[in-house]
Amino acid sequence: MEIVFEIINWYKKNYRIMPWRSTNDAYKIWLSEVIMQQTQVVQGTSYYHKFLENYPDIFSLAQASEQEVLKLWQGLGYYSRARNLHKTAKIVCELHNGIFPNDYQSLKKLPGLGDYTCAAILSFAYNLSYPVLDGNVFRFISRLYAIDLPIDEAKNRTVFMNVLNELIKNQNPTLFNNAMMEMGAMVCKFKNPDCQNCPVQPNCLAFKNDLIEQLPVKSKKIKQRTRFFNYFYLLSNDGFLLEKRNQKDIWENLYQLPLFETSKEADKIDLQSFVNELFEIKNVDFFQFKEQFEHKLTHQTIKTKVWIIRNESKNLVKDSQYEIVDRDSYKNLPISTLIEKILLSLHNQL
Repeated sequence: MEIVFEIINWYKKNYRIMPWRSTNDAYKIWLSEVIMQQTQVVQGTSYYHKFLENYPDIFSLAQASEQEVLKLWQGLGYYSRARNLHKTAKIVCELHNGIFPNDYQSLKKLPGLGDYTCAAILSFAYNLSYPVLDGNVFRFISRLYAIDLPIDEAKNRTVFMNVLNELIKNQNPTLFNNAMMEMGAMVCKFKNPDCQNCPVQPNCLAFKNDLIEQLPVKSKKIKQRTRFFNYFYLLSNDGFLLEKRNQKDIWENLYQLPLFETSKEADKIDLQSFVNELFEIKNVDFFQFKEQFEHKLTHQTIKTKVWIIRNESKNLVKDSQYEIVDRDSYKNLPISTLIEKILLSLHNQL
């Protein structure tokens, strides 16, 4: 097929060198795919090398503790990826002798493995004819064939997969999938696509019909919500308190300063009862840290205040859920980017 020939020919001349493209090791391919979700290539590559240095094979990853994995993941965000990474490593070692299955249904049962990751493992590790469909490929195909169906509606996925299944016939799956993703990433970009240097521009229906800016189509607007976090820092020479965030929410199983979440911006009066509950004695003095923090996530904005508690006697803390750490030992625990930013600011100014 001429279109595929042009795409692959372009890829052979223009592809970026990435470490996971030179291996068919299913573990390394899976690791790269999980890390690169929602992650820029430069940042993801450094984490990929870091994980392989610490966990060179799936058995070493399975034997690590979740806390160790979360700490190594720190800064990448979307921490459910790290938790599922650890769970999958354990399952593959226990049920499959450390070898990823080479069939779609078995792979799909593993935590965190969706259609895209399964296809990536099957094509890149086992050279099976499964096309990958990520955001870059969605965009490229929707423009190439002027498909105006919303890409964020699951029912439309079949339309795009049918196109890809036709294109991948009689092709090298690894080469085909890499070429399609690279086209979307390097040429058919979301903003300012390089149409003038696109190898299939003469065949692109979106280009012919001036639809580049209208495609791909998305039907759902991301609903944003604002949350108000109030963190408490125990000002002491010996240390401060951290707690493990156990609820099914953002940053699950990461450590944080004691938190009281409110429905709106809080003042001291709103927070006094929480502080009274935190300590055995009543009316513990606390004051607001001068710097406030705002942290944006995909679906929410976290508006944050930090409250300083002056108290030398940490034995007054009632709840055993809190751990006492100092300015060095907390660095061994997995924390969110927000907490890391807060602690750095506190320790620079207090």
